[in-house]
Amino acid sequence: MKTIRQRCAWARHDPLLRAYHDEEWGVPERDSRALWEKLMLDGFQAGLSWLTILRKREAFRQAFKGFDPKMVARFGARDVARLVENPAIVRSRAKIEAAIGNARAYLAMEAAGEDLSAFVWSMAGGKPIRNSGDVPARTPLSDEISIALKKRGFKFAGPVIVYAWMQATGIVDDHVAGCFRRKAR
Repeated sequence: MKTIRQRCAWARHDPLLRAYHDEEWGVPERDSRALWEKLMLDGFQAGLSWLTILRKREAFRQAFKGFDPKMVARFGARDVARLVENPAIVRSRAKIEAAIGNARAYLAMEAAGEDLSAFVWSMAGGKPIRNSGDVPARTPLSDEISIALKKRGFKFAGPVIVYAWMQATGIVDDHVAGCFRRKAR
């Protein structure tokens, strides 16, 4: 008899979401560049489904030069125009310009001796926060991180986006009770 893996409800019906849930979502990420990339993708997701972003993720990586902040920070008006015309990504001018500005904010943090990973993980107490019960859309910590990021120049980093990012990067563990990924940690 085959054992059926129990998953968070949002990941049960689509193969791409299932793979993302099983392999990435909630896995603690400590690489600053990877954290920045995931924050950018969560910013692009605002108002859309995560599945839309997953389907476009490789195109985003190509369009944004592998999410290399040094390269993205140099993007100018021609790059914005090119990206707005790219049907393979989300073509929101505001989100594209925010990603470019966020690359500059990331580099400014780095230049000031602040590492994004150390910064965010220290705010979270250095280890994943395991929640129980209902999954919130935001928390006092996501509010605090959002405010801190905005002070550093980040856009599309409101508390709801930041909380989704915290879930995606394992800063919080919101795998529901009974989910095999929750048991894995």
